[in-house]
Amino acid sequence: MILQGLHHVAVIASDYARSRHFYTAILGLRVQAEHHRAARDSWKCDLALPDGGQIELFSFPSPPARPSRPEACGARHIAFVVADVAAAKAELEAAGVAVEPIRIDEYTGRAYTFFADPDGLPLELYEQAPAGD
Repeated sequence: MILQGLHHVAVIASDYARSRHFYTAILGLRVQAEHHRAARDSWKCDLALPDGGQIELFSFPSPPARPSRPEACGARHIAFVVADVAAAKAELEAAGVAVEPIRIDEYTGRAYTFFADPDGLPLELYEQAPAGD
């Protein structure tokens, strides 16, 4: 088997409307498809990333909280590539999103920072590699 890429990451929201607004209006992801699954009292929304990947945003009645801090076993965070971490950080802060101070990756020398979605899911912005790198 040879993996060819990442297709999607699934996120379960405690408040679907709030999270949908966050991922579309604040992060700028485009809705590809959205369905209410009445039998499950659940929403599923496919959000497009510019590279072809997706975030699948789900809602379920009364989902349990996700353990996050201290570091919990399992998926740790979702990282998004941006051209300029400082500019993206400023945009998020202007939209009222709390963002951690920018750090520099000791191995790549690239800037990165963390913030959270409305349910506290850790999200990362990681600076794109310079052309030719």
